[in-house]
Amino acid sequence: MLELKAEEIRRMWKEYERKLTMKAESTIEGILEKYPKARFAWNYVKDNEYIRGLWEMADYIVVKKMKYNAHGDTHAKVVAANALKILNILLMKGYVPDIVKDGIGDIDDAHLVVLLSALLHDIGNGVERKRHNHHSVILAEPILVELLSQIYSDKFKLAMIKGAILHAIYTHMEDERSYTMEASIVKVADGTDMTKGRSRIPYDLGNVNIHTVSAMSVDEVEIVEGAEKPVEIRVYMTNSAGVFQVEEILHKKLMSGCISHLVDIVAKTIPEKVDTDERIVRKLVTEDGRFVHIREY
Repeated sequence: MLELKAEEIRRMWKEYERKLTMKAESTIEGILEKYPKARFAWNYVKDNEYIRGLWEMADYIVVKKMKYNAHGDTHAKVVAANALKILNILLMKGYVPDIVKDGIGDIDDAHLVVLLSALLHDIGNGVERKRHNHHSVILAEPILVELLSQIYSDKFKLAMIKGAILHAIYTHMEDERSYTMEASIVKVADGTDMTKGRSRIPYDLGNVNIHTVSAMSVDEVEIVEGAEKPVEIRVYMTNSAGVFQVEEILHKKLMSGCISHLVDIVAKTIPEKVDTDERIVRKLVTEDGRFVHIREY
């Protein structure tokens, strides 16, 4: 009975991830229609079996072995889609990416930097979770040399574009400072993949604590034009415990980059007119030294 229940949960989770992946891919492809260099990079990465293996290995170590949240291809594509959304809103509002402002490249190059940084930022989890940003840089470097050499004949520009991507990958964690708009966009986008248990905070999926409860409280994240600032990230929660996710990850990522003056975060419980939160935890008992959630009284 328990095995059937576990299998049903896995099947539902796989279907949820499949839908998230399809939505993210559609968003990416729609945004990149006007940008041939970034579109070439997307087609190269999405069909690359070696990169797919790196995504799968990241999930294998973090999810299967460590019992933490997903860090594979779905996460990479959700982050890429959300990062491109943020970039496009800032462009529409008249803000210029750093590599354009500083004469390194054009708008197409900016999309390429944001896209590839987002897609490759977590591949180092397949080596080690604790210092995965270090390992992601090491694993991404030869991939970028091979890919970018097909786009840029100018070796100097290739090195600059590659450096911009590696900076974004290395600094995507909230305890590292991001110095470019592109890196800061990717960092913030990484924190937006938090819906229905997809928290960026590592947590034991079999445990019950503020990490797991808050992770299950976020229903939807929306990226739109803002009223006070150019970009507004709206976090809709079914339980106010979701504020923990917003404060501990998304807000910290925003504040450790250089776009905090351009992005507002708004978190609200839904439905707004209901005075009580959705019940996530029903009953807790201690078992083998930890809390276990009992779903029935």
